[in-house]
Amino acid sequence: MAVSLQSYVSLGEALRACTGEGTKIKDRRAVHGGDCNDAYLLTLTDGRRVFLKSNHIGNAHFFTAEARGLRAIAETKAIAVPKVLACGTDRETQTAFLLMEYIEEGKKRADFFEAFGRNLAAMHRATPPVQMPAGKPCGFDEDNIIGFRPQVNTPHADWISFYRDCRLLPQLRDAQAAGYLLKEDLQQADSVISRLDRWLIEPESASLVHGDLWGGNYMTAADGSAMLIDPAAYIGHREVDLAMSEMFGGFPAAFYRAYQEAYPLQPGYEDRRPLYDLYQMLNHLNQFGGSYLGSVRRILQRYAS
Repeated sequence: MAVSLQSYVSLGEALRACTGEGTKIKDRRAVHGGDCNDAYLLTLTDGRRVFLKSNHIGNAHFFTAEARGLRAIAETKAIAVPKVLACGTDRETQTAFLLMEYIEEGKKRADFFEAFGRNLAAMHRATPPVQMPAGKPCGFDEDNIIGFRPQVNTPHADWISFYRDCRLLPQLRDAQAAGYLLKEDLQQADSVISRLDRWLIEPESASLVHGDLWGGNYMTAADGSAMLIDPAAYIGHREVDLAMSEMFGGFPAAFYRAYQEAYPLQPGYEDRRPLYDLYQMLNHLNQFGGSYLGSVRRILQRYAS
């Protein structure tokens, strides 16, 4: 899928291109937009409202990656995402920016989580809307970001080698360089890495995944349905989205029941799930510090024994 993301040279230029020549910002109000970026609700002179994320100009890739992931998810036509309007850099303010439609949050409808589970299953079933090299279905057509750290998406011929090379090994190297991992930890990591195919399996077919599907990365749209935000998208095994959704308390049982009815998981998922948690826990360790080290060690010990 070829996605055109024109990069504008100022916020004003982007607004004019998206909303009309005479449109200006009437009001700017800070709102919640995640841990990594500043976020604002912009009210324009014509009464329209748009959502703005901004960061230092050196982090423009945060927003091109997010926009790329949102547009890929939108292409599946399976689950809603906010519409991307523009991204670019503003030299005058030394900021990078992402403009999106502003979503007025609604009240969850009665079947919110059942529909969410079915729609996620439909996204996973959809043919990934990304042009990948022949014989290399896992990865993405560019690297991106998870949290505020780089995520490598080099295309691979199979899921297990992709997960080893592009997920676990980069995080383990960074955790080692930061001094978090002791000799015993590294020995256990080597044991796990060398035997990944003992636990992980190849997907029935590779799926577009959100990549960071925890409770903070969905919202309720005005019609009461689920909408995905803040993806770290790539093509891989759909189990990573289910595993991530369970990490911090999980979603209600209705979500998982509906997902299973729509697209049953392969046998043995529960035995594999902690290995998917390992990537996310390593990423949290490398982003936020040693409070996640215990979780990393417990997973390594479980699979190295």
